[in-house]
Amino acid sequence: MSNTRNTEESQDLQESQDSRESRDSQETRSSRTPRTRTAPRRRTETDSDTEHDSDTTGSTPARKKPKPMEVLRQARAQLAELTGMEAESVSSFEQTSEGWVLEVEVLELERVPDTMSLMASYQVELDPDGDLTGYRRVRRYERGRADGRRSGGH
Repeated sequence: MSNTRNTEESQDLQESQDSRESRDSQETRSSRTPRTRTAPRRRTETDSDTEHDSDTTGSTPARKKPKPMEVLRQARAQLAELTGMEAESVSSFEQTSEGWVLEVEVLELERVPDTMSLMASYQVELDPDGDLTGYRRVRRYERGRADGRRSGGH
């Protein structure tokens, strides 16, 4: 039994040594051949534009327009990140020549009972790609109270 174990150990040791020598040999050969590695190129504004402009075939030069639901999700996430308050709903959504304008309802102050919680409507402006460019609070109200204003903040 001991001889079998010693034989297996010596075979494992030999295989390990052979693979190490093979690896060392490959490293030596690769170190002799010059590598054609280039330094990473800095991204410019035009680079980022062209990266998104083409699909896998490179046949479409126009930038892909985000879908409305993508814009809504991005707007809610960006507003929450900036204000620290989660958006409860979007009460108005419109595409404009400058991008997108939304009115987002946010819970500002939670109270008991819930109908007394303080809510706010924020007008959120986004560029055509869905990136937030500005926001402002347009009104504040208690959750349980209806007001005479039309929805959409107009």
